[in-house]
Amino acid sequence: MKAVWLVLLAALLQQPDVSDSLALENDGRNILTINRADFSLPGQTMVDTDKLNRLLDKAERLTYEAPKNAKFGDGGQIVPARPGRKLNREATTEQLYAYFYGSGPARAGVALSPVYPRVDGELLASVRQKQIGAYATYFNAGNKSRSHNIGLASKAIDSTVVFPGETFSFNRTVGKRTEEKGYLRAPVIVRGELSEGIGGGICQVSSTLFNAIDRAGLQIVQRYSHSRHVPYVPPGRDATVSWDGPDFVFRNAYNQPVLIRAFAGRGTMFVAVYSTDAIEYKPREVPGMSKRLPEEVPLETGVGH
Repeated sequence: MKAVWLVLLAALLQQPDVSDSLALENDGRNILTINRADFSLPGQTMVDTDKLNRLLDKAERLTYEAPKNAKFGDGGQIVPARPGRKLNREATTEQLYAYFYGSGPARAGVALSPVYPRVDGELLASVRQKQIGAYATYFNAGNKSRSHNIGLASKAIDSTVVFPGETFSFNRTVGKRTEEKGYLRAPVIVRGELSEGIGGGICQVSSTLFNAIDRAGLQIVQRYSHSRHVPYVPPGRDATVSWDGPDFVFRNAYNQPVLIRAFAGRGTMFVAVYSTDAIEYKPREVPGMSKRLPEEVPLETGVGH
């Protein structure tokens, strides 16, 4: 912050010009235009730090790019991780002070710092060495909307790594089920299944995941059952989820990370849980599911919650 104090000292020698603007650019594109009056104290030639921080917050929102963890591709290959970017607040603060106590208009490339992903290809390769749990359920592949939703949610949880001591939230990982994300209304659902309107079929994904996680001996933190039995899992073995309601949450109490692999296709929903060779785990007995397809009913009959 030495440069900040130098520009503050320069303020004693000159008045700021409040008529000209600063154009902050990112990759050659103007993202924010700032005037000196936007962050000055009223009637004074001093910076208002509250206004300055609000400007920095806005610039941060406009420039943040989330990193991409390594993941498995459709052919089982590892897709490399990709770093993200975030605002370098210290360097950007120095830019804003230099502009404030300078004169005339200015242009500046916004100062950014890298954001590194938590899971790279090397970690992903090391954590898929030993299968510690798996579960399969079955669905009617002819129900296109429901099958599509199951496939989307499966991809959302696939390649997820949960580190020791961390918790996994189904809702947080999958996110809100919306049309913008590609989820469809499922006019035909499984009897007894909770329907979110858009995203019918999601509960089969969370229920399959629950049984695989339970079989791997991981700690179940939060799970809710449907008020009626759903036939794609044995009685009492479901995990209902809803964006604004129930969630499925588990904790990795082991001393090694665990990896979730999920696949949906040709009428099968499959989840497997992996870890490193060094893991010492205590599997649980979980009843399997027959391949008999569950009965489906039109949504308008009101069989859901």
